[in-house]
Parts: sequence; structure tokens; C-alpha cells
Amino acid sequence: MADATEVRTGTQATSAIHRDATVSPHDLDPRRWAALACVITALFMVLLDVSIVNVAIPAIRSNLSANDADIQFVVAGYGLSYAVMLITGGRLGDIFGRKRLFLMGMAGFVLTSALCGLAQSAVMLDLSRVAQGLMAALMYPQVLSVIQVSFPPHERARVFGLVGAVIGIATIMGPLVGGLIIRNDITGSSWRWIFLVNVPIGVVSLLAAYRVVSESKAPNATRLDLVGVAIASSGLFLLVFPLVQGQVAGWPLWTYLCMAASPFVLAAFVLYERSLPANRFPLVQLSLFNIRSFSLGVPISAIFIAGIPAFFFTFSLTVQVGLQWSALHAGLTSIPWSIGSAVFSALSVRLAPKLGRYVITVGSALLVLGILGVILTLHLRGVNVSSYDLIPSYVVAGSGLGFIIAPLLNVILAGVPGRDAGSASGVVTTFQQLGGAMGVAVVGVVFFGLLSGRSATAVTQVTPQLQQQLSAAEPGTPAPVIAQQVAKFSHCFQLEVSSSDPTQTPAGCPAISTAPTANPVSRAFQRAALQALASDFVSSWERILFFNVGLWLVVGVLSLMLPPVRLQPQGPAPAAH
Repeated sequence: MADATEVRTGTQATSAIHRDATVSPHDLDPRRWAALACVITALFMVLLDVSIVNVAIPAIRSNLSANDADIQFVVAGYGLSYAVMLITGGRLGDIFGRKRLFLMGMAGFVLTSALCGLAQSAVMLDLSRVAQGLMAALMYPQVLSVIQVSFPPHERARVFGLVGAVIGIATIMGPLVGGLIIRNDITGSSWRWIFLVNVPIGVVSLLAAYRVVSESKAPNATRLDLVGVAIASSGLFLLVFPLVQGQVAGWPLWTYLCMAASPFVLAAFVLYERSLPANRFPLVQLSLFNIRSFSLGVPISAIFIAGIPAFFFTFSLTVQVGLQWSALHAGLTSIPWSIGSAVFSALSVRLAPKLGRYVITVGSALLVLGILGVILTLHLRGVNVSSYDLIPSYVVAGSGLGFIIAPLLNVILAGVPGRDAGSASGVVTTFQQLGGAMGVAVVGVVFFGLLSGRSATAVTQVTPQLQQQLSAAEPGTPAPVIAQQVAKFSHCFQLEVSSSDPTQTPAGCPAISTAPTANPVSRAFQRAALQALASDFVSSWERILFFNVGLWLVVGVLSLMLPPVRLQPQGPAPAAH
């Protein structure tokens, strides 16, 4: 096995640490656990900001008088710049120092969070979100890099267990935290605290990181491969931009052309990297893909991650749009999933050394079992499903998530030399972002297709009752007039649920209101619309969840192909002889 030579500065002298050799406790950074707390805080902030903004959309739209395009980019701008720059951010850490890039990224993230919170216009908010994503891309890869070069193999199981718990909780807790901040302040400016809350947390973490994180660089790292950056960024942009914008834009021709061009640009990037002479420092060390645990683990990670935002995307739409739950209610419903994820991330630390790669298989099985439980619950309860009904399935699925995150990261990075920690971290996180974007894009197309296809059935189920209620509310009204009213209602309902944004009312159609009304006619239409909407969303969600079952079955099967990797149990490091 090759050595993982690592250059350290600051309080530690330059040293060569062998990846699989025994390490003396005196060679370890005594501040590594404090440093871990700092970088994990950054990890939580970055992941939370991916989803927390979704619940603030109505308040932002009202407060800043934002149009649809502005609102779309508040969400998409962050994810786009973040995904495109991750590989570059990881390599910059290898070259200029992981601590330095982490501090720069954290400082920039704090500043751009403040700019987002203080935005006076939609344009300012959009630009600030793009900049925030860029800063997150500088900061995030350094988290895994710092872990890879600061902790010996026998401690990484516990570390990745903590990281897995944070990833699982942060990914899911966004809507809950956002709901707590926003509450019912739809027209006010409480949405600003979704961004401003990052400032005090980030400043504390930044000051602490300055003191406790040790600097490290890749040896022989000279300068950034700018041509590689340009080609890779272009290829990723051509893939990510249509994925994050396509659903809302209605998948016009340019989205398919961009995605079709992306593989060719990325293939050109690979050819260019291979052509570099041996004395050059490439953006991505392609030899990483000669490590089987890395080359197979990275796509497994992408497939695994693809199902998570896809699941919560459809869950959020179903319960908030279909069942009319509040954002806070939806967030609280996710707590059992978060608890299961956190607890079993910690438990995986103990089981991974015994089960090895099979712990990932067990986690996949639990995820599949949990989602099948959700499907069964929806089938039995229908539109009457409650948060309590989902608790057992969510605990099981969250447990599966916790079983996978930490061991999978450990497997992927186990064979990576320290000199390529930044490049490897950037590649892993980029693939995860691409997996998440693709999952949401594919599920979005199918889910909205299901909504559209089942809308006629859903509205047909409520029209007999609607006709009776209209006849009772307007005695003497001719039957053809009532039939005409019902036909218009049916047409408008199908138009609304067939659009890319079912929360928007089609032109010429009355808005579906949840506010109480004394008018019996309005109340009849309101009740029928909400019943049809709930039925359509629940039945569509029940069917789209088989996508998640399929994805996580694939993860379980592929995990059996991973090479045996020695995942060391937690314990004291043996003294070097």
C-alpha cells in the first residue's frame, strides 16, 4: 500500500504518516477533537441551508415583491454554485492549505449569510445566495479532508459516526428549523433570520477553528489546474443547471441540449487530466479511481443520496400542498426519522468493524423496509394519514439511513492517500450533489406526471357530492347551470395540479382557499377542491415511493460488490515500536 504522505504546519512539524501503520499517541494532534467540533458545525450549517430556505419562499415572495424567476433562483442559485465548485474547492485546500480554505470559506459563508438576511431586493438575495453557495463549496470539502489527515484509522469509525449523524439530522431538519423561525409571519421579515442565524454560530466556529484546526497541505502541490477547472466547471454546469431549473421551467429544449452536451465536456475533462505530465498537479487525481472502494463507493454514495432529497421533496409537497399541513407540522413529522438516523449513526460505529461492508447492506434493507411501511400506511389510511401513523416507518427508515452514511464514507475514503484528501472529498461531495439533483429532477417529472394523470380520477370522486351541495346551497338553480359550474371546477382543478407549481392558481380560475367562509357555495367548492387535492397527492406519493425502494435496493446489491475493507474498531492507538 502506498504511503499517505502529509505536510503539516503550525504546531506540528512536517511528517510522513503511513496510512496503515501504527501511530504513536504523541504523533497525533491533541486538538483534533476540538477541530472536529468546528468543522462539523460548518457541515451542519451548509447542509441546513440547502433545504431550510424552502419554507421561507412565501414570506420572501411577499416581503421582497419577488417574481417566480427570482424565487426559483433563491433555491437554485445556492445549489448550482455549490455543486459546480466542490471539486475545485477540495483541490484548493490541497494546494493552499485545508485550514486556510476552511477559514476563508467559513468567513465568506458568514458574510454572504448576512447579505442574504439583509437583502433589500430579490436580485440582491439571488446574488448573495450564489455567493453563499460558492463559499460553502470552499468550506465543505475541507471537512472530510481535515478528518482524513487528522485522525488515524482506528478513530475514524467514531468520527464518521458523528459526521453521519450530523448529515442525517441536518438534511432533514431544514423544514423544521425554518418552520420554527417563520411560524405564521407570512408578510413580515422573520424569514431573514433563516440566514442571519448563521452569523453568530459561524463567527464562534470561525474563531475556534483558527485556534484548534491544524494546517495541512498536499506535498508537491504547486498550482491550481485552471484549464481543468474551466472544463470541469463547464461540464458540471451543463448538467446541474438544467436539473435544478428544468422542473420549474417546464423542461424546455435547452435543458435536454445542456444535459446531452455535459457528458462530452466531462469526457474531455478526463482526457485532458490524463494528458497532463507527471510533474503537474491535476484537479482530480484519476488514479483515485484505481482504488476499488473509491471507484465503486462514489457511485453508490450518489445513488444512495439521490433518494433522500427526492423522498422529502415529495413528502413536503404532499403534506403541505395536498394535506394542508403547516411547514412546522411537516418538520415535526420528520423528527422520528432524524432520531433514528442519529442513534443508528452512532450504533454503526460499533457494528461496522464486525459487519464490514455488510452494514451498508443492512442499512439499505432497513431503508427499503421503512419506505414499504410508509407505502402501506398511505394505502391503509389514505387522506386521513397523520404524523403518528408515520412514526414507526420513519424510525425504521431513519435507522437505515444512519447505518449507511458513516460506514459508506469510511469505506470510500479508507484507501485514499492523505495527499489527495481534498480532491477525493471534492469528488465524493460533487457526486452526492449530482445524485441529489438527479433524484429530485427524475422524481419531480414522474410525481407531477402522476398528479396530472390521476387528477381526473380525484376530481371525479368528489363531483357527485359537490353537485348535491350546490343544489342544496342554491335551490332552484337549473341542473345544466350546476353541471357547468362543476365542469369548470373540474377543468381548473386539473389545470392546477398539472402545472409545475401546483400552489399557483391558473389564469381564469378561482384560488383554492383554506380560510373559513360563510358562503355555502364557496364552502362547497372549497371542500371539494381540498378533498380532491388530498386524494391526488396521497395516491401519487404512495406510487412514487417505489422509486425510493428501487434506488435503495440497488444500493444494497452494489454494496455487496465493495471490496472487503478493514473498518477498525474504536480504541486506543497502540504505541509505535
